[in-house]
Amino acid sequence: MPKFMPFAGTMLKNLFSKPVTTSYPEKPAVYPERSRGHVEIAVDQCIMCGLCSRNCPPRAITVDRAAGTWTINRFDCVQCGYCTEVCPKKCLTIIPGYQTPGTEKKEAVYHKPAPEKKEEA
Repeated sequence: MPKFMPFAGTMLKNLFSKPVTTSYPEKPAVYPERSRGHVEIAVDQCIMCGLCSRNCPPRAITVDRAAGTWTINRFDCVQCGYCTEVCPKKCLTIIPGYQTPGTEKKEAVYHKPAPEKKEEA
């Protein structure tokens, strides 16, 4: 014979326990040590070699050397960290925490600053 209301124990426990999210807005969330965050780039250090885009399993990263742009599709990125491991300049890092959600799906595009021209005296 099936149990009558098998979820009753969980329901009573949740009913009489303190909510977990009571201090969320005032107190920032603490992320566990091994939680995945999001990929950040120091684009001024990037040499636009494209190793990160070739080693990205979901192909979320694209590098356009001619235009000097580094693009990541945040929805496709699975935060595996392969791009950070293969980057020869170590300009990619995974930052703990998550970005604020937006209202539309878009790619984050980073432009490499143009090299400064030296003035000849």
